[in-house]
Amino acid sequence: MPQNVLVIGAGIGGLTAAALLAKNGDHVTILEASAELGGSAGKFKRHEFLFPAGATLGMGLEGGGIHERVFRFLGKPLQLEPLETVMEMIHPDHSFVFLKDRKQHVENIISHFPAYESKILAFYREIYATASIVRTLMDPLPALPPTTAKEWAALAGAIRPLHVKLLPHFNKTLGDCLERHGLGQLTAFRHMLDGLLIDSMQTGSDDVSYLLAAVALDIYHEGAYYVPGGLYRFAELMGESLTENGGVLKKRRRVTQLAQNEKGWIATDHRGNKYEADEVIVNAPIHLLPGMLPPELVSQLKKPLLEGARSETWTTLTLYIAVDSSKLSHPLPPFRQISTGEGMAEGAHFFMSASLPGDTLRAPDGYQTVTVSTHSKAGHWDTQEKYEAAREMLSERMLLAIEQQIPGFRESIVHLETGAPKAWERYTGRPNGFVGGFPQTLDSALFNSISHRSGIPGLYVCGDHIFPGGGTIGAAASGIHAARSIASKRLI
Repeated sequence: MPQNVLVIGAGIGGLTAAALLAKNGDHVTILEASAELGGSAGKFKRHEFLFPAGATLGMGLEGGGIHERVFRFLGKPLQLEPLETVMEMIHPDHSFVFLKDRKQHVENIISHFPAYESKILAFYREIYATASIVRTLMDPLPALPPTTAKEWAALAGAIRPLHVKLLPHFNKTLGDCLERHGLGQLTAFRHMLDGLLIDSMQTGSDDVSYLLAAVALDIYHEGAYYVPGGLYRFAELMGESLTENGGVLKKRRRVTQLAQNEKGWIATDHRGNKYEADEVIVNAPIHLLPGMLPPELVSQLKKPLLEGARSETWTTLTLYIAVDSSKLSHPLPPFRQISTGEGMAEGAHFFMSASLPGDTLRAPDGYQTVTVSTHSKAGHWDTQEKYEAAREMLSERMLLAIEQQIPGFRESIVHLETGAPKAWERYTGRPNGFVGGFPQTLDSALFNSISHRSGIPGLYVCGDHIFPGGGTIGAAASGIHAARSIASKRLI
């Protein structure tokens, strides 16, 4: 029997769940607080320039990847440009190139550290082997932590004899692996890995879960893509599918209250409109959830979810820039990391994305749009004085580092604006501008993750704070788990 499902928030997780359920024949309504879909993978426009709000690098689009499976199920093909060269990684002592081909990639890394050839070969051999085993769980995609008999049964059904090989690594960090291979003190190599991990796992090699780090370091080789226009296309296609299958999508509807009634659930938006549903999926930031619910329901939330709602994550400063490419010696590459060697945050390490020449969805011919983002601690932004100082300092630090690598970059700028934490809070609804989800440390990953089951029957959560974590792949996977729980079937 079709369910009446209300989804709060049209980020990638909520849209994935909503589109799958609508395709399944359920009656689905999405309420989105902003005028745009996609949340942190959304977009905005300034004059003739279109900017991705946050996420830019397309992952999970290879055959059997999370997003590919969703779009295939929905019958919504996506225009893609596969990348053989995924990104440039510019560090103080070395400039690396991340290549899709595993063998060529490792050879390139070894060329910088020839004295460590055998150790680096052994390290990557183990990483890739571990990732290939973990990837066998991607097809069944069991939910963690399992909280029902059905989820435990699904997990047990997904386990194969080869997964025994993962057990010795379950409570290990990537740092433990580096030490075991004699690479713990190879600072430049480790710093390069940390640069990759901070962007995907929100933490570095010292603390990141080994099993998740192995997948994070390997997944680029499975397939990385430039998506013409930007990753907001994910959101647009899922929104189209939702409405084509009878779903309802309402923008500018910020939910302020969520309560139970005799029929199920009732939500109230900021305009006083009310919506009834049998089941609810909350894709809004979990920090907002306790404020939506009455106290008697807040007390029923699972402890990890409630603790997560009271915890802070990284904030970010993002620069949105348009450049006149004719003033540069070469067009900007689509993806680049720049690190000054002074840490993984506060403008000392940042990710830089640019539209490809000819992508007129993003910029007119002869121009490119650029996003530059760095991690930052919330404490640097908690007073007006600190806020303005941090914005000025981080902006200047990143622009200076870019200019050193790309002479004339500043002169080429025709538009520049900043996305500081309050802007992220205003446009994406994220309190204090918290982005990216929780760092995937041993304390918050895998069986210690936050389940998509809230602890209250009929109320589910998804998004980058929920297992399996941040990024569009993680958000989509959490949406899949929520949809499966409501549909009582695998779906994809």
